Amino acid sequence: MEKIFGLIGSTVSHSFSKSYFDEKFFREGLRDHHYELFPLNSIKDLKKLLADNKNLCGLNVTLPYKEKVMEYLSEVDPVAKAIGAVNVIKISGGKLKGFNTDSDAFFESIEKWLPKDRKVNALVLGSGGSSKAVREALKKLGIEFKIVSREKGNGDFTYEEVNANGQIIKDSKLIINTTPLGMHPNTDTMPPIDCDFLTKDHCVYDLIYNPARTQFLQKAEMRGATIKNGLEMLHIQAEKSWNIWNN
Repeated sequence: MEKIFGLIGSTVSHSFSKSYFDEKFFREGLRDHHYELFPLNSIKDLKKLLADNKNLCGLNVTLPYKEKVMEYLSEVDPVAKAIGAVNVIKISGGKLKGFNTDSDAFFESIEKWLPKDRKVNALVLGSGGSSKAVREALKKLGIEFKIVSREKGNGDFTYEEVNANGQIIKDSKLIINTTPLGMHPNTDTMPPIDCDFLTKDHCVYDLIYNPARTQFLQKAEMRGATIKNGLEMLHIQAEKSWNIWNN
């Protein structure tokens, strides 16, 4: 029987997930397995997607539905429930169970990358589902963090407050972008923080992987910062998704 897996989000054409799984299925001889991209105008469209695709066995979830999708699930894994966001859904017997692999994938990726010889504080840009997963990983790593959000009350600082007080960026040697700003096709955008406060002592991680070097990463690199994109995190997350779907 044909087995369908896929990605849901508002914009999914930028994603490398399809090529990743297509290659994996080919390499492992899984000719009856297919991975598709499912752009949804609204999370409400999930019900029709499931009705129209009876062979769906699993889904990845991307922006902006990682939080909204939870009310459509039969069950949510305790880890995902604690984080408050789901990025993997296992479909079995008409039941949908949600998981979060973003947090563990980010944890594995950043633990290897960050210098071990110095303590850092972090600024997390964004307050959505991806931000929640990142924050959970930072807690495990013992890294103190503050959240920057567009709207007052959704985080510790607004972007205006951060830019007005450069010491906040100077004191936060780890900056993590969890927003979609800069993602293909809108590559001329970036989080509205003043990059002039960045130095060679900063580590800047952008969860975006398409393009490989966002405008944000380029500006950080020009100021001597160590940079990393989200491609490795995607690969780790994808393998964790596969393990869930086949468990």
